[in-house]
Amino acid sequence: MALEKGTIVAAALRLLQETGLDGLTLRRLAGELGVQAPALYWHFTNKQELLDAMAEAMTAAHLTRPALTEPAAWREWMRDHAHRDRAMLNSYRDGARLVAGTRPSPVLFEVVERSVAALESAGFAVGDAVRGLFATSVYVAGFVLEEQADRTRPDADGAMPDMAAFQRAHPRLTAGLAEVGDPQGERSFEDGLRLILDGMQARLDRQETCEAGADQVSQAAGETAR
Repeated sequence: MALEKGTIVAAALRLLQETGLDGLTLRRLAGELGVQAPALYWHFTNKQELLDAMAEAMTAAHLTRPALTEPAAWREWMRDHAHRDRAMLNSYRDGARLVAGTRPSPVLFEVVERSVAALESAGFAVGDAVRGLFATSVYVAGFVLEEQADRTRPDADGAMPDMAAFQRAHPRLTAGLAEVGDPQGERSFEDGLRLILDGMQARLDRQETCEAGADQVSQAAGETAR
């Protein structure tokens, strides 16, 4: 039976869960499928094309993200998508590395286009909408990259450092960590995301203030003309 592209991608994603990105090779994938490696080149000319297809398949469900139906609720909408993105990247071993190392699909650009329009409906200038979306996306990807790296690094199960010595050497960092908690924990994720959303809110407030001022100037000019 001839191999289908979807079958190869599905097998590659299963193998990714077992071996991680570093252990995923075309030779090993061919062995999983019971074929010789050259058979894969009928569908993918190189490994990068396979990785691109894997990333596209992994993010497929993400492309149907809910629309922003209430512009005033843009913060909750952005927060929901950030959590969905994090869960999606964490659904596969080395998922963040896979997506970061592949080119976006044309369909993803359509999703971003709709997202920009949604934020514009909430009052954002187009540039600030793009900045907010990019900042959130990069934050989520970086956060998950650290989460996944912590799980696989060689010293993940090693002995804890001398905390008393650490506290003496880094008192301010210790005080900050006591407030923040686990840098890769849920609270840290929420706090970092909130900072980005607060920044977007500040941009939106400033824009609305400028627009209100411009309207007042225009109104005053019109009254003067009369």
